[in-house]
Amino acid sequence: MPIRLLSSEVSSQIAAGEVVERPASVVKELTENALDAGANYISISIMDAGRTLVEVADDGTGIPADELALAASRHATSKLVQSGDLFHIRTLGFRGEALASIGSVSHMTITSRVESAKEGARLKVEGGVSGKVEKAGAPKGTVVRVENLFYNVPARLKFLKTDVTERRAIDSLVTRYALAYPTARFKVMDGKQTTLQTAGDGDRRAILAALYGVDVAKQMLEVMAGEEGMTLAGFISPVSLTRSNRKEITFFINGRWVQEISLNSALLQAYHTLLMVGRYPLTALFLEMAPEEVDVNVHPTKAEVRFRAQDKVFSFVQRSVRKALLAYTPVPAVSPQLWGSRSRTDELPRREVGIDWSIGHDEELKVESGGLTSMESASDESPVSSLQSPNSQSAFSTGVPLLRLIGQIGATYLVAEGPDGLYLVDQHAAHERVLFEKLMAQHENKSIPAQSLLTPEIVTLPPQSSKALIEQLVFLNHFGFEVEEFGTNTFQVRAMPILFAGGSPALALKSLVEDFEEDESPLAAEVEARLAARVCKRLAVKAGQALTSEEQRSLLNDLEACQSPRTCPHGRPTMIHLSVDMLERQFGRKGAR
Repeated sequence: MPIRLLSSEVSSQIAAGEVVERPASVVKELTENALDAGANYISISIMDAGRTLVEVADDGTGIPADELALAASRHATSKLVQSGDLFHIRTLGFRGEALASIGSVSHMTITSRVESAKEGARLKVEGGVSGKVEKAGAPKGTVVRVENLFYNVPARLKFLKTDVTERRAIDSLVTRYALAYPTARFKVMDGKQTTLQTAGDGDRRAILAALYGVDVAKQMLEVMAGEEGMTLAGFISPVSLTRSNRKEITFFINGRWVQEISLNSALLQAYHTLLMVGRYPLTALFLEMAPEEVDVNVHPTKAEVRFRAQDKVFSFVQRSVRKALLAYTPVPAVSPQLWGSRSRTDELPRREVGIDWSIGHDEELKVESGGLTSMESASDESPVSSLQSPNSQSAFSTGVPLLRLIGQIGATYLVAEGPDGLYLVDQHAAHERVLFEKLMAQHENKSIPAQSLLTPEIVTLPPQSSKALIEQLVFLNHFGFEVEEFGTNTFQVRAMPILFAGGSPALALKSLVEDFEEDESPLAAEVEARLAARVCKRLAVKAGQALTSEEQRSLLNDLEACQSPRTCPHGRPTMIHLSVDMLERQFGRKGAR
């Protein structure tokens, strides 16, 4: 085929793909433009998760009427003059591509007025084709209205994710900028509902409270450090407050949100040996440094950067975070009378038969006989090595035999004897399976008994998590929970299933959204099963929790009665089997006769 120049329409749509990947990309570019314009108030409205409408209004300096058409042209910007300026960038935008890219894949309307003008101007751009600039009444600032995103690129529209996922991406983006620019007032409207509103008073901890709840905001540790032209400020979570993924790790460099692997590595290195495997902190850190020391012109999305002295930045971030952690995390005291005790379980008060589900958290530090033992995270899904012999596989695959309890080791594993060897049972995984099968059986029989709480519990979630939970409320209510919205990003728990009596309603709700996967199955039965598995995972007895003999025996009996006793609902083994044959071989008894 002959070589030819692409039409301006095709080249514009190709270039737009580098900047506008989804509705959240539109929100990001327009929000950054508003911040560059010195806006003190930014209002964001969306409909249909941004597919139908994204509108960003600000009270910034505005665009003069005679420059409005130029602003929507490609490679038009007020932030750069010559190539040397690329190494001294102090603004969020500088490429001059955002408005042109957005306008090429949508119906875009820009209305703006500068303070010195008596009236504003309006420009419409449809599929990259600009109309005439018209006079319009408008307050000082700019309003960019983006409608029918990707209407002329159906392939890209088709590959957008679910509304819940797209809304969550927008909420997550805006919350990050609200933290980075606490003196600016942000408001997000989803249809007629306000999902986020900040005061703009400069108090970052107050914004954390609005996003994550007062309890989380109180626990966050403040970081303040400076060294050789660099400063690091913001908040990190203590080792007792973690998540199962990296989504809540946020870094800003010179006011720009970045996703830089080296910074994440420095942060996690600071937490090294302090967190369980598979757990990650919540952070909102803001690094300031000379623009000449960082290159932001790496990718059109401006989310990747390169440092002139990467090792120096890595070391500074790692040491600053580690210092804050050690300053706020004292070494736990150990009671002298616990040392040398023969049995920690014997010293614990006896409880009624049945397991007390309310004890324990995801991560704690417990004192066991012989010293300190760091508890496993309840969410740790690392594989457990199986010690089965080939001969035991067939008997084991159909269930488990009757087991005789021997005891508990490490306040984590139950030891039991079976007809063909020894069984080590992970108490957390086993209890997950027991709770899950009981809950699903009650659900199938439509007879889940619920217990009303004496005092309804109020739970505050981040905006993106609230959206996910709202979508799942109908399924949650099927399982005996009575949960209702109680204000912006706030929920009220009025009842729980009796099966979880004594458990924490807040933990139950947070477990539903913390590990929420973007591509949930559309089949209701599968969604319900996943929700049930999450709740059981969070409310099951924890590793490191000492159980009485009655509780241990009750758990074994319940596990024996399960239809799938070998794994927890997430697929992790509940037990490993050491056959008599294997033990004889290990002790050299085979062939010794």
